[in-house]
Amino acid sequence: MPAHGRPRNLRLLPWTAGRDQVISRISALVGVLVVSIVAGVALGPVSVPFGVTVDLLRAAFTGGTVPADLAGQYHIVWDIRLPRVLLAAVVGAGLSAVGVAIQAMVRNALADPYVLGISSGASVGATAVATMGVLSGLGVYALSTGAFLTGLGATALVYLTARSSGGLTPLRLVLTGTALAYGFSAVAMLLVFQAPHGEAARAAMFWLLGSLGGADWKSLPVATVVTFAGIGYLMAKARPLNALAMGDETATTLGVEVNRFRTHLFIVTAAITGVLVAVSGAVGFVGLMLPHLTRMAVGADHRKVLPLAPLAGASFLVWVDVAARMLAAPEELPLGVITAAIGVPCFIFLMRRRAYVFGGR
Repeated sequence: MPAHGRPRNLRLLPWTAGRDQVISRISALVGVLVVSIVAGVALGPVSVPFGVTVDLLRAAFTGGTVPADLAGQYHIVWDIRLPRVLLAAVVGAGLSAVGVAIQAMVRNALADPYVLGISSGASVGATAVATMGVLSGLGVYALSTGAFLTGLGATALVYLTARSSGGLTPLRLVLTGTALAYGFSAVAMLLVFQAPHGEAARAAMFWLLGSLGGADWKSLPVATVVTFAGIGYLMAKARPLNALAMGDETATTLGVEVNRFRTHLFIVTAAITGVLVAVSGAVGFVGLMLPHLTRMAVGADHRKVLPLAPLAGASFLVWVDVAARMLAAPEELPLGVITAAIGVPCFIFLMRRRAYVFGGR
């Protein structure tokens, strides 16, 4: 895999150049996200007019009265679609932020939230639940619980395996995560292959490609808190991330305790990834593509990238979920199919674009 290119425009001093531009882009992306959320709630196999959606959301948040003839649409808007759309925004934001951090942590432009093997580890638990009925006593929470527990185990295994007397090095992290991911994927595929009936195998494969079909209000709190706390931590560490992206020696010279900082990053990114995979499955390309697109817009400085990438990722995944619900209605498409359909040509475009250097500009 190619090494993470050294960014050209990093600044470790307080930045003022371009700050107004970044603030205006943040404001614009917040507006896009709000419109995307309302549109995501309105659109679906059963469409609810945009104006009616706004009125129903206003009534829900302000305690207003809902006319009896709109009770059915209110149920669709409030109980079914809004938690799903909000979860899509949380997952998109979290995966984008983690992608930014991991690409700096391992100094590899091809890194994404799943390079550490956590997603593949979580897939073992989810597949075991879907095909063998493990944790069936937990009902609708069995899948996410199984995924989270095995994702947690995978995190611990990757950490203990990659750690050496010299700490966590980028190369050992990437190699260990990649190798264990292959192993976890093989176990998950074996469970699918031995599934007692086709429906169980189909459910497992659907989850492995990403789905928000199980989203409800109870799915949101933990995922939202962990994701927001993690993004807040990463934004607070933007300067050390800039230093780390320039290499361990440079970061050490600038006063960053590299091994300690990389361990903290590993724990934070693993926690976010594990929680998000548990509620949405393995949604590929978001954490790989959105960081690069954001760098194209504002450069490689993490003080600019980290506030923008989560907002862009949130809006992106809201629309991906809308497409997943509508393109093959009344059936749903896995999220990973749509993100790959968008992500592959986008990534090829990036590689063909001479002005863009992966990891910088």
